[in-house]
Amino acid sequence: MESIGLDRILILLGAAVALVAAFRYLRLPQILAYLTAGIVVGPYGMGWIPDSETTRTLAEFGLVFLMFTIGLEFSLPRLMAMKSVVFGLGGAQVLLSCLVFGSIAWLAGVSAEGAIVIGGMLALSSTAIVMKLLIEQLEQNSRHGRVAIGVLLFQDIVVVPFLILIPALGGDGKQSVWIALGWAFVKSALVLAAILFLGRWLLRPLFHAVASARLREFFMFTVLLLTLAAAWITQLAGLSLALGAFLAGMMLGETEYRHQVEADILPFRDILLGLFFVTVGMMLDLGVVRALWPWILATVAAILVFKTLLIAALGGLFRLEAGVALRTGLVLSQVGEFAFALLLQARQYQLLDARTSQIVLAAVVFSMLVAPVIVRYNGPAVKRLVPGYTRARGSNLDVIRAEARDARRHVIVCGYGRSGQNLAWMLEREELPSLALDLDPVRVRDARDAGKPVAYGDATRRDVLEAAGLHRAAALAVSFNDVAAALKILEITRHVRPDMPVIVRTMDDADLERLNAAGATEVVPESLEGSLMMGSHLLLLLGVPVSRIVNRVREVRTDRYRMLRGFFHGQDIFEQRLTDAYQERLHSVALPEGAHAAGKLLADLHLEEAGVTVSAVRRGGIRGPEPAPETQLAAGDVLVLYGAPEALEEAEKILLEG
Repeated sequence: MESIGLDRILILLGAAVALVAAFRYLRLPQILAYLTAGIVVGPYGMGWIPDSETTRTLAEFGLVFLMFTIGLEFSLPRLMAMKSVVFGLGGAQVLLSCLVFGSIAWLAGVSAEGAIVIGGMLALSSTAIVMKLLIEQLEQNSRHGRVAIGVLLFQDIVVVPFLILIPALGGDGKQSVWIALGWAFVKSALVLAAILFLGRWLLRPLFHAVASARLREFFMFTVLLLTLAAAWITQLAGLSLALGAFLAGMMLGETEYRHQVEADILPFRDILLGLFFVTVGMMLDLGVVRALWPWILATVAAILVFKTLLIAALGGLFRLEAGVALRTGLVLSQVGEFAFALLLQARQYQLLDARTSQIVLAAVVFSMLVAPVIVRYNGPAVKRLVPGYTRARGSNLDVIRAEARDARRHVIVCGYGRSGQNLAWMLEREELPSLALDLDPVRVRDARDAGKPVAYGDATRRDVLEAAGLHRAAALAVSFNDVAAALKILEITRHVRPDMPVIVRTMDDADLERLNAAGATEVVPESLEGSLMMGSHLLLLLGVPVSRIVNRVREVRTDRYRMLRGFFHGQDIFEQRLTDAYQERLHSVALPEGAHAAGKLLADLHLEEAGVTVSAVRRGGIRGPEPAPETQLAAGDVLVLYGAPEALEEAEKILLEG
């Protein structure tokens, strides 16, 4: 197997990182960045990276982990809840698209087997691109968004039969296609039954034992072993690796370890999947594209127009409004990432010749490149094309406005997790109106079903906050722990309502000054408040009067938690990731005989200029908190300093050496 040198790996990674950053700045999906990286550095672009067996093998593992996560998210109840859209509209769209595109390919001279694969490829849409853009535009809960997601769900499932079909179509030709297909589906059924039976029998006790060990690496390696073992078994049966991975994910998705598995497998999936799309980009021959560009552009246009009109027509049959049906068609008009998976399989079994592969591959890539523009402007386009269609009727902003229409002097709660729900409950008990905004669609749906004033919306967007009644609200609370998002919300709020009280939750005191400077009326550091509550309960149990405890708590809060800020980290700071919370800390410095600071006043040392404050001075076993600037230091004193590591180091030099 041909190896790839370190220099080529660096070129590949450098191109991928640069293009992902550029596409992120342009708010385009990173899949397109990976494809572009492959086109640029591949054998048909700059020629820096060869199309080697090594990259293709690693790319296939990317596909394996993609199918594993699809299986992990597979939910039969979810399918049944949307059965009319998933199986009705989705099934009709895939079937008719396969027939039309496959027939055109067959009439153009492609073999019957290859035409079937092309039909399946072009029938699919991009789940990754569509979901990302719908979420960014707050449209996944709109009418066309829900229909589009249902169709995408069916398309993701229908990939599995195609993964069974392609190896059968690529047989040795000694038996008829129908016999090969029948035998392939029999083998698939047997393998599926065996894997599911063994999985249900062994999986839960196995992962219970693995989880009991409380070793994350052990758990992760077990997941990898299961995934690759299932893929290997299906490959031995003459089926695809991806099918086995899908079955493994489906089995694990039924256990209580699903979320942990998803978190552990995510880094492997994303890295290998990125390499998968880079490899696909490397397959695109720019010379063929230049020679056949009229055919390729015509193919792209035909795909986009046909899929849009087909879905719009089917939407009418399923009683969707004309505007909603057309928007769904526009959103799903492109070809998706699973087309690449089927194309790789088809090339492996020699079902498509090089010229046909290049035309189809180019059409898929270019349809994905124009997809963000089509999805982003689907609303304005339909508003122009469909008389009487009002875009706002199905938008999330309209739902938020309707929820806040009668609200006056209410509280906007940003985030409806546990803290947000507790906050809303307290407001409700005091009969104070509130409206919560959250980005978890399941949580929003469940809360709204229970009659709670919650709406789906991104609270970092000005239009969302204004729709929630920012101009009329009495206060705003940021209940989630995300400093960057909180700063955005504060910037918007202070621009629109500079007088409105805003309370912000944060994990600790690391960003307390930033949030206060940005305009937060109150910042509640969770860890410090937890310490206050624990201390209060402990003092109460020890017999300290309640009035004295209340005064202590009030004293700390009035002083903006300065007395509690910082903590001694110990050696474990070097054993975990450094976050902002670890940048400022407490540090003790003892003054020996002859220290520069001995005999000097605190004010004379100018430690504040170095970025350090003195939290306390201990002398003769007595600790004096918050020493005054005129405090005179002596040899043997121990100073408790608070600041960033570099500032603490500088302060220690000042104290000891001058």
